[in-house]
Amino acid sequence: MPGAIQSLSRAAAILRLLAGGERRLGLSEVAAGLGLAKGTAHGILRTLQQEGFVEQDPESGKYQLGAELLRLGQSYLDVHELRARALVWADDLARAAGETVYLGVLHQRGVLVVHHVFRPDDSRQVLEVGSMQPLHATALGKVLLAYDPVARGELGDGPWEAFTARTVTEPAALDAQCALVRERGWADAVEETWEGVASVAALIRDRRRNPVGAVCASGAVETVCGPDGAVRPSLVASVRTAARAISRDLGAHRF
Repeated sequence: MPGAIQSLSRAAAILRLLAGGERRLGLSEVAAGLGLAKGTAHGILRTLQQEGFVEQDPESGKYQLGAELLRLGQSYLDVHELRARALVWADDLARAAGETVYLGVLHQRGVLVVHHVFRPDDSRQVLEVGSMQPLHATALGKVLLAYDPVARGELGDGPWEAFTARTVTEPAALDAQCALVRERGWADAVEETWEGVASVAALIRDRRRNPVGAVCASGAVETVCGPDGAVRPSLVASVRTAARAISRDLGAHRF
């Protein structure tokens, strides 16, 4: 097993040192506290400062933890609260729909799966928690794109990768789909990422009505869609009900 990267270990040690103190620390104090040369400590502190993980007081020149760490920590807590609130509703949705259920959040240029409920049958399935799904070609992604400006910014200008013949790759077409999502309150993706697979998703909001994630039911086209090729209304209703229930548990009262 490869060893730790020394510079990263030292950076982590500096962050722990700053977190453990009740006051700002100067360069000499950081270097002495960790047994580092001043030049080494200064280089790491400068890099951490550039990334927003450390801030330097302009008057004293001393260091403290930066706002970026708070943002990352809040994101960690938000995702875990979202998952905790969604567990029961996701299980109920999988049972009611008879399909696989995913809970996803925006992560960089994709959707990170933070919870996955297996389809309630005896088929062999693989846990997909931690996997990434594309923003432009999945129901989860389209919901986030429709409601979260940050997601649209992360996706960029396109054209984007085509996974199947039905993948939307052009910005104008995707923006039109996002407008439709906002109009009807849910998104679908039929064979846009994987042949033979369709999904439907709805947005999850927090108490400030901010978009924090999405819940999705996914399965074979023949079970998700009706004879006309459209997603079954009963499945849409079930997914939207689950999304509203999770949102209510997060403190949202208006949708």
